[in-house]
Amino acid sequence: MSATIIFPAASSSSSYLSVVKHQMIRDITIPSRRLGGGLSFTQHSSSTAACVVDATRGPDFALQCNEATKERIRKLFHKVEFSVSSYDTAWVAMVPSPHSAKVPCFPECLHWVLHNQLEDGSWGLPHHQPLLLKDVLSSTLACVLALKRWGIGEQLISNGLRFIELNFASATDKDQYSPIGFDVIFPGMLEYAQHLSLKLHLESGVFNELLHKRAIQLTRPYDSSPLELNAYLAYVSEGIGELQDWKMVMKYQRKNGSLFNSPSTTAASLIHLHDSGCLDYLRGALKKFGNAVPTIYPINIHARLCMVDDLKKLGICRHFSEEIQNVLDETYRCWLQGEDEIFTSAGTCSMAFRILRGYGYNVSSDPVAQFLEQEQCSGHLNDIHTMLDLYQALEMIIATDQPVSMKLNSSSLQSLIQRLSGEFYPPNGLTKQIHEQVDDVLKFPSHANLKRVANRRNIKHYDVDNTRVLKTSYSSSNFGNKDFLTLAVEDFNLCQSIHRNELKQLERWLTQNRLDKLKFARERSAYCYFSAAATIFQPELSDARMSWAKNGVLTTVIDDFFDVGGSMEELNNLILLFKKWDVDVSTDCCSERVGIIFSALHSTISEIGDKASKWQARSVTRHITDIWLNLLNAMLREAKWARDMSVPSLDKYMANGYVSFALGPIVLPALYFVGPKLPDDVVQHPEYHSLFELVSTCGRLLNDIRSFERESKDGKLNAVTLSVTHGNGRISEEAAIEGLSHRVEMQRKELLKLVLQREGSVVPNACKDLFWEMSKVLHQFYIKDDGFSSMGMADTVNAIIHEPITLNYLGDSKLITDYN
Repeated sequence: MSATIIFPAASSSSSYLSVVKHQMIRDITIPSRRLGGGLSFTQHSSSTAACVVDATRGPDFALQCNEATKERIRKLFHKVEFSVSSYDTAWVAMVPSPHSAKVPCFPECLHWVLHNQLEDGSWGLPHHQPLLLKDVLSSTLACVLALKRWGIGEQLISNGLRFIELNFASATDKDQYSPIGFDVIFPGMLEYAQHLSLKLHLESGVFNELLHKRAIQLTRPYDSSPLELNAYLAYVSEGIGELQDWKMVMKYQRKNGSLFNSPSTTAASLIHLHDSGCLDYLRGALKKFGNAVPTIYPINIHARLCMVDDLKKLGICRHFSEEIQNVLDETYRCWLQGEDEIFTSAGTCSMAFRILRGYGYNVSSDPVAQFLEQEQCSGHLNDIHTMLDLYQALEMIIATDQPVSMKLNSSSLQSLIQRLSGEFYPPNGLTKQIHEQVDDVLKFPSHANLKRVANRRNIKHYDVDNTRVLKTSYSSSNFGNKDFLTLAVEDFNLCQSIHRNELKQLERWLTQNRLDKLKFARERSAYCYFSAAATIFQPELSDARMSWAKNGVLTTVIDDFFDVGGSMEELNNLILLFKKWDVDVSTDCCSERVGIIFSALHSTISEIGDKASKWQARSVTRHITDIWLNLLNAMLREAKWARDMSVPSLDKYMANGYVSFALGPIVLPALYFVGPKLPDDVVQHPEYHSLFELVSTCGRLLNDIRSFERESKDGKLNAVTLSVTHGNGRISEEAAIEGLSHRVEMQRKELLKLVLQREGSVVPNACKDLFWEMSKVLHQFYIKDDGFSSMGMADTVNAIIHEPITLNYLGDSKLITDYN
C-alpha cells in the first residue's frame, strides 16, 4: 500500500523561467576552481592518483616517484579542496531575492542544480557509497524542491522523483548510514514537497515510520541535554520550517553571519526571515566558490590541522616541517585572536588545542573544557570525528592540566567513551576505518603509544576514501589522500629495511664482544633494538639508535650480573677496572665473565664517545663514563643491601633506585646524536637532571609494581614490599600499589609538563622529546608484565622490524594494506 502525495502542476513561479533562462545557459558550471585565500572547490574528492613504486625500475625511479608524491602533498598546504554539496547548494538556490519573492537570490546555484543531475536521476557525490542512500535521497529531494520552487527543469524533477520512489525504502533502513538530522530534515522536506504540489508515490509504512522518528527527534534526540537539544534543532532548521522558533535559531548566529557555518541552515533561516548577516555569509561563500557551496564553510583551519594530524600519525611529518610550522603558527595566531572558526566548533577547537599544546604552544584548555562541561557542541555532537577529537583533547588536558582536569565533571571521560562506542555509532562498511581508529585510541593511551607502532596501526586504518557525513556527505583531498598513504608505506618500508640491517649489526656486535657466552644473561638484543627503532626511527638517526640499543643490551647484561650472575668479588672487581679504565684485561680481571663484560663496556663506550664527540664538536666520552659509573655504583649498593639483608627506607631506596633502573646509559648518550648541540652547561642544568630523574622514577616504579610478586619470592628489594613493610601493618599490598601507581601518574604528568615547556627551557626540544618517548616505551613494556615477558611484544617487534607493508589497488581507486 502506498501513500501518494498528489499535486497538480504549479504555475505560480513559471514567470521566473522566462526572465533568467538565457542567463543561466551562459553560466557553465566550473567543476574545479581555485579559490581566493587558497581554497579549492571540487565536485568530488580530487585525491591525486598515488604513485606506486615498481621495484623493477630501480631506485632512481623510486626516488623520483617519492619526490613527486611529496610535492603534490606540499601543494595541498596552500589550498583546501572540498566536495560540492548538492544538498546545501539546493537550499541556497531556494532563497528568494530580497527584492522579489518570485526570483531566486542566487540564480547561479539554481543553474548548478540544473546541470549536475546524475544519470540515475539523483544528485550527490558521484560514485557515492552504497551505504549513503539516505544522503542521496536527501540531496535529491532538496534539488527537486529547488527546481520546483522556481518552476524549471520539469524532466529533471521527474527523474529525481523517480529515483526517490525507487529508493524510498532506504529512508528507514537501519543498515544505511544516517546523516545528522536526517530523521527531521527528510520528512520536513516531504511536507514541503506536498506544499509545492509535487506528486510522489510512497510506501505508507515507510512514510509513517519517518513521521514517527521525526516526532521523537523533535523532543529529545539521543537523551540529549536541553542545551544540546536546542542547538541540534537549530542546526536542522530546514527540516522544521514554519514550526521553527526562528528567533531562537538566530541565537546561534556566528560572527561571519552563518548558522553553524552551514550554508543550508543559513539559507533556511534567510528564507523565513531577512537577515543581512545570513545574506552576506552566503554571498561571501559564492564569491569564493562560484555557483555552488560545500556543506560547511569556512573550514580552512580544520582541514589544514587534519593534514598536520594525519601526516604526524602516519610518520611522515618530518618531510613537511616548514609547511607544518606555518600551519601551526597561523593556527596559533587565530587562537590568540579568538577566531570564530576555532572557538565555535568543538572538533576544530579540540584538535587545535591538542596539536598546538603537543607542539609546545601555550594555549589554554578552557575553551575545550567549556564544550565538555556544557555538553553543547553546536549541533554536531553526534559526529564521531568530533567526539574522537574531544576525547583526544581531554586526554591531553588530563595529562597536562591538573587544575582544569579536576574541575571537569568526573563523568566526562566515561561519557565520551560511551558516545564513541558502537551503541551510538554502529559500525558498518562506511565507518569501519574510523571505528578502528576509535578502538586504537581507546585501547592505547597516548602515554603508552610507541611512535612507530602507532604509525603502523594508523597506516593500516587510514582511509583514502575518507568520506565524512554531517547533514550530507563530503570529502576532501586534505584528509583522505592516496598520496599520504603511499608515501607513508614507502617511508615505513625504507626505514624498516635500515632497521633490519642495524639489528644484524647489533647481533654481530653482541657475538664479537662474546656477550652471548654469558649464560646467566637474558638475550634481549631484539627488544633493545626495537625500543630504539620504535622511538627514533628516522634514517639519519642511526647513531642514536645503535647507541641506545647497544647500551640497552649492556645494561641488561650488567643488571643480570649484579642480580644473579656475579659474586661480590666480581662486582667490586668490575667497578675497580672501570675506574682505572686503562687496564690489562688478561691479568687484572678476576674471572672470564668480568673480562667479557669490561671489554664490551670499554670498547662500546669508546666507540660511542668518539662518534658523539664528532657530533658535538667537543669531547663527551668522560660524561658517558660517568653515567656508567653512577649506574655501577647504584647497582653495587643494591647488591650490598641484598647481601646484608638491609631494609632501606622507601625514600632511600628510590633515591638509588631511579639510577639503578639503568636508563642513564640508554637515553643520555643517545641525546648527543639527535641533532642539537648539548653544551656542558645544559648537561649539568637542573632541567636536564629533572627530566632524567622523572622518567627513571616512572620506570623504577612501573617495574616494581609489575614484578613485586616474583621479587618478593626471591627476597629482592621492591618499592611495593618496602611500602608495606614500613607501613607497620597499615598499608596492604593493594593500597601500596595504588599509591605508587598514583605517584607514577604524577611523575609522568610532571615529565610531560617539562617536555612541552618552551619558555625558560634550556634543553633542546628534540632531546626533551626523547625523554618522553622513553617514558612511552616504559609504559608500553609494563602494561601487563615486567617488560620482557609479554608474548604479544614479540609480534609487535616483528611488525616494526621484519614485516614490510604492501599496497595494492582494489578496482580503480581503492587502496588496501596487506600485512605479510
